[in-house]
Amino acid sequence: MGEIQIVQGDITRLEVDAIVNAANSSLLGGGGVDGAIHRAAGPALLTACRPLGGCPTGEARITPGFRLKASWVIHTVGPVWHGGDQGEPELLQACYEHSFALALENSIKSIAFPAISSGVYHFPKQAAAVIALESMLAAHNDFEIIIACCFSASDTALYQATINALV
Repeated sequence: MGEIQIVQGDITRLEVDAIVNAANSSLLGGGGVDGAIHRAAGPALLTACRPLGGCPTGEARITPGFRLKASWVIHTVGPVWHGGDQGEPELLQACYEHSFALALENSIKSIAFPAISSGVYHFPKQAAAVIALESMLAAHNDFEIIIACCFSASDTALYQATINALV
């Protein structure tokens, strides 16, 4: 049985097999965690993403990690929040499911996720945390460790309170 950890920090510095990138649909870099991952991985990441031709919302693609400590980057495109009646919760859940599926296909045993869609895409943080953590709990037996990597202390506290309520 795998372990789920909630940590506050910089996902680009984690020593795991794979980190998940909350990417935009072009996969060519952007702001927030996406930009941080591209900067830390170096220009080879952009070169590897170009031939992928982008990624639809809810799906995922994988590339090497290049200069990151993680061997792999799984890029997933979270939904932009439009009120919740345009399939946003299902699309966010699909991000986790597709990311875990790619991880299993590539024999990844340790994986770290940012808080997908809860930044500039404005998905409500509590609802995003529930979807993230329920997905992690459903998949944890397939992995040695799953990390929810939160950037802020408030997000870390929210994730910790949410997992405590779920288990």
